[in-house]
Amino acid sequence: MAVYVDSEEIPWRGKLWCHLVADTLDELHDFAARLGLRRSWFQSRNYPHYDVTISVRQRALSMGAIDADRETIVDRSRQMRLELRREMMASSACAGA
Repeated sequence: MAVYVDSEEIPWRGKLWCHLVADTLDELHDFAARLGLRRSWFQSRNYPHYDVTISVRQRALSMGAIDADRETIVDRSRQMRLELRREMMASSACAGA
């Protein structure tokens, strides 16, 4: 299992931003918490990830995150999106039982 961060450097609100993803949602949230990110910053609408600034990206890399290309980020995000869907379906099934 691993955590990945890209080097997109997308400009927004005067800062440059990158994406943080992982092999699993639990691993992503655990790592994000260790980085000091709030759970409310998790973005799951299009694909599950956290946006991180360049300085947070550097901290993530020093903590063991893997420098990843766009293909890896997209692939991991797709896997986590499937995981989110399974969790939502399981929650719905439990609520209806």
